[in-house]
Amino acid sequence: MDVFRMSLWLSAALVVLVMIGVRVAFATAFIGFLGLCLFFMSKQGFDKGLITAMKLAGQIPHSKSTTYSLSLIPTFILIGYLAYYAGLTRYLFEAARRWVGWLPGGLGVATVFATAGFAAVSGASVATSAVFARIAIPEMLKYGYDKRFAAGVVAAGGTLASLIPPSAILVIYAIIVEQSVGKLLLAGFLPGAVSALIYAALIVGQARVWPSLGPPVRGFTWRERFASLPGTTPILLVIAIIVYSIYFGWATPTEAGALGAFVVLVMALWKGMRWGQLRGALMEAAKLTVMIFTMIWGVLIYVRFLGFAKLPESFADWIGGLDQPAYLTLLLILLAYVVLGMFMDAIGMLILTLPVTFPAVLALNGAVGDAPGALGMTSEECGIWFGIIVVKMAELCLITPPIGLNCFVVAGVAQDNKLPISVQDVFRGASPFFIADVVTVAVLIAFPGIVLWLPNLL
Repeated sequence: MDVFRMSLWLSAALVVLVMIGVRVAFATAFIGFLGLCLFFMSKQGFDKGLITAMKLAGQIPHSKSTTYSLSLIPTFILIGYLAYYAGLTRYLFEAARRWVGWLPGGLGVATVFATAGFAAVSGASVATSAVFARIAIPEMLKYGYDKRFAAGVVAAGGTLASLIPPSAILVIYAIIVEQSVGKLLLAGFLPGAVSALIYAALIVGQARVWPSLGPPVRGFTWRERFASLPGTTPILLVIAIIVYSIYFGWATPTEAGALGAFVVLVMALWKGMRWGQLRGALMEAAKLTVMIFTMIWGVLIYVRFLGFAKLPESFADWIGGLDQPAYLTLLLILLAYVVLGMFMDAIGMLILTLPVTFPAVLALNGAVGDAPGALGMTSEECGIWFGIIVVKMAELCLITPPIGLNCFVVAGVAQDNKLPISVQDVFRGASPFFIADVVTVAVLIAFPGIVLWLPNLL
């Protein structure tokens, strides 16, 4: 059997392992190591091939995880957990509640805007969903909101952390496909804002058609509204530090993340954060960081095997040779992500598919030098734009059954707080937001300038 065909069979085996419940990190590491063994054994014999594969698989995790770019992941994650344990997130929700609560479904809109604000200091969607499941759902139920509607809003709002920087998943994308981390982080801001506005429009529309879903909350004076703004200062300050330091070149993304974490820590201590809360923030950040790094290690072993098998190049050549419109082929690739998202978590899905789909999309664009290709972008622009599109597609898998992680997190937190909300309730409440995400993706495809405007200014 030739190497290319062997890579196809092993990739199919990897999909099966993931679908039957094997962790992505372990499945990719196993298949990657097995592929390296078979490849080198066919070239060097059993003994030498096995030794070569073991050396290569052992070197990859260390050499890749010690790169400077990856060091910003723990700092971005730490910012979010420090903000939560210090209680800064409650100020965001309260301010949003006072300013937009008068709208139909106003508390839902407030939740989306508050999650968007928290997403700008948190790199993890799951953490964002867990935080606002504790804060927003009890408040919405108190004002007579439908429990499915309330839970769905929180689960969907949490997905914004995947897109709005500092986003861990955008950093992972940049590492795997070797794109500029700074440009990708800046590229996520406007699409994240567009996505939040589309979510808000959907919530208002649902509440207008079915008023019982989310009645408006009125009675706040202008003085009370303005009085809520000072509490949001720490979050806004961190956002400004990260954006301006990267945009003006004052700091690298890693340095900006470290500076942001330091600012949040100082603010948290100033507001009376205790040792137990600090320890909890550090432990949660460490757990999530270790999980992400473990997944990266496993997938990089698999990627190295794919490089030897030349599967990405072959797939890219095949995509580039298709006799059909480029956007039709892109649509088919995105539909494949919708299907995969039903069975895999967001990070696992991206690190598993990007080694193949990224070169395929670049080939589909077919840009040469600084001239735009079939999709109307240069190769660098296409890489950044596709990153935002594919991360938005990854958000879908966070709220789609049967794996939708955000939905399970929201249901778990709700049940821990003795709220009558099941996993099925959360999935049903989040299902309309699938349509909102499809609309967002369509807007970003039709108007790529939304993604590329900030990066092109850098």
